[in-house]
Amino acid sequence: MSAVFGVSELARTTVSSTSAAEATKRALALYRTFQKSVPEIQKLYELDLPESALRAKIREEFEKNRHVTDVQVRDVLLAKGQMEYQETMNLWKQQTHVYRYFAEEEAAPKPVTFLDKFFDGRSP
Repeated sequence: MSAVFGVSELARTTVSSTSAAEATKRALALYRTFQKSVPEIQKLYELDLPESALRAKIREEFEKNRHVTDVQVRDVLLAKGQMEYQETMNLWKQQTHVYRYFAEEEAAPKPVTFLDKFFDGRSP
């Protein structure tokens, strides 16, 4: 794959799913596409994060909407996810936009004392 794609190369037309199973199939396909692109995303944005952290964040973002059962809502979420992928791979974002997904983890209070730091390193 090339580092930067043509503007329309990653574009997808909006599709209406005929069933929940079809929407699930499309969601899994988008999830796999994101996961396969992690090494390239890491290189494109020169991220100082391990691939495992990027993969975990992608999974977390998909898991947020796992409970959605309305097929039309799922179609909208899939369209937004596809747009997010296109924007990411076409470098229409800056590095700070990608790092913003990780802001929640960084907003957590940092351990101060030795024991807090020790226990933080051992937490799951």
